[in-house]
Amino acid sequence: MENKEAYKTHFKNLEEMGKSVGKELGISNWVEINQEKINLFAKITEDEQWIHIDAEKSAKESPYKTTIAHGFMILSLASRFSYDTVTIGSVKMGVNYGVDRVRFTSATPSGGLVRGRVSLLEFESKPGGAKYKLGITVELKGQEKPVCVAETLAMGYE
Repeated sequence: MENKEAYKTHFKNLEEMGKSVGKELGISNWVEINQEKINLFAKITEDEQWIHIDAEKSAKESPYKTTIAHGFMILSLASRFSYDTVTIGSVKMGVNYGVDRVRFTSATPSGGLVRGRVSLLEFESKPGGAKYKLGITVELKGQEKPVCVAETLAMGYE
């Protein structure tokens, strides 16, 4: 992965965005995935497996030797990474439409820093707006291999 600084792309409207299919749109700032956030996610989702919340047991028994974030916690940052990297001036409202493909390619250790690298994969005009697919690669600082690669779908309404 290229080690670029954070940046974002601003589009005046959806039509302008549609001309950027196949291009990288931005890179978010780094976000710390600390144990407090992992514990909150575990409690909210009721996924309190020891590899996420028990630092002592993880140090002894986990191959990672520390607690790790839930894959779905990392995926849940996709919206934040999208907002951090792309703005569309004419859009009044946006909604998640779905996810086409997700892979958790590496674990995110507690205390790790992640960021999203966002690209526009597809774009389809719709009455009153557009449906588009973003490619989101979640990078872990200090590691070449990403921790998550996802294709998310969204609807933007003008």
